Amino acid sequence: MSVAMIGQDVVSIPTSVTGTDENDNIIITTKALSEVKKIKESNNIADDFGLRLGVKGGGCSGMSYTLGFDGASRDTDLVLDAEGVRIFIDSKSMFYLMGMTLDFSDGLMGKGFTFNNPNATKTCGCGSSFGV
Repeated sequence: MSVAMIGQDVVSIPTSVTGTDENDNIIITTKALSEVKKIKESNNIADDFGLRLGVKGGGCSGMSYTLGFDGASRDTDLVLDAEGVRIFIDSKSMFYLMGMTLDFSDGLMGKGFTFNNPNATKTCGCGSSFGV
């Protein structure tokens, strides 16, 4: 699977889902990728672990994002690559995440990963819950 760079600030990852186009790619900023690599290194997480992106029911807007490290992909996962970081997304979550941008913020208003999801029709104030 190819990874296309857009400018110098983001990595666009094709989903390989039939019928999708570049608008459905998963976008990860280089700042977010750098932070993922930093977290893996500082916590001695093995190189073969992947970053699991997903959604689950719950949260004040109906669904919430999940983000963590996983040692292996599952049978229903799509496995993507972003500059050497494996990304695991289960097929149900992919439906909600297509076109999403994962970023990392370390500004005065808080530090953490942020999700910009064009599929979300409503979001909550915390930024980790959404509805479609």
